[in-house]
Amino acid sequence: MKRFIFRRVLTGILTIIIVFALNFVIIKMAPGDPITTLMGKENSSPEMRQALEEKYGLDKPLPLQFFSYLKTAATGDLGISIIYNRPVSEMISEKVGATVLLGLTSAILAAVIGTFMGIVAARREGGAFDAVSSGVSYAFNSMPAFWLGLMLIILFSSMLGWFPSFGMTDTRAGFTGAAYVLDVLKHMFLPVLTLTLVLLPQYFRIAKSSVLQTKNEEFIMTFKATGMSKKKIFNKYIFRNAILPTITIFGISMAYLITGVTLIEIVFAWPGMGRLVMTAITQRDYPTLMGIYLIMSISVAVVMLIVDIVYALLDPRIRYE
Repeated sequence: MKRFIFRRVLTGILTIIIVFALNFVIIKMAPGDPITTLMGKENSSPEMRQALEEKYGLDKPLPLQFFSYLKTAATGDLGISIIYNRPVSEMISEKVGATVLLGLTSAILAAVIGTFMGIVAARREGGAFDAVSSGVSYAFNSMPAFWLGLMLIILFSSMLGWFPSFGMTDTRAGFTGAAYVLDVLKHMFLPVLTLTLVLLPQYFRIAKSSVLQTKNEEFIMTFKATGMSKKKIFNKYIFRNAILPTITIFGISMAYLITGVTLIEIVFAWPGMGRLVMTAITQRDYPTLMGIYLIMSISVAVVMLIVDIVYALLDPRIRYE
């Protein structure tokens, strides 16, 4: 098991370096630059441009910029934002909590509800629940997340007035303690509902197809022929084998945590990293973009490592390969 984990850690580190290098090159090759934004379109002073490029290290060759950034990033310093003139690590730490709260809550709810629905639909294949849940799943799978969010705002906020449509808290109310937690939960309802409905179909389909496939395996037929109870066969063999792909999908969906919630955060004015990412992209804020992509790469690699370990614990064949 230790050897398996060691190999996965090395693979994760290599993946982070390669992904970050690709993002670094793509960002630098994109049209536009932050210096033009700082100077303004009407100011074309070459002296000012040279001074700003020297200040932010943009006058150095691209390979030197890359290794210089890796060296400082290894110490925890992600640089200074060109647009905001603030430490990138400080800006990310202020926003990442709200994004993780929104994305992780939605992912867990979607995994639990979608997997449960998929298992029930597979056990009652061809029944009413299977038909209705499959139809609802396909409907939500075809809806753009931002459109669904807007429709939920119109229904639950504008028409019914049940939930707020923007922000994370009511700043004017000044809630504390349990009242503050309830206020956050109330503001979370619509964005979490949107993300959960968007993520749910993939868990439903994977769980349903995995259960149906496992039910038709030869060893399951053998257990049935020996007279073993259906309940024991399902709980001990079918469920354990069918749940493995769901764990993989959950790990992959963690990559959706920051990139996928960007539009949702903008729609609901959620104070997460969504708007920070969009501003950094439009303004070509290189340090902020590189810091965000580096954090994303590390987060995805860590989550996938955890998923691989859980997968190996549930299925010993994985770690012995």
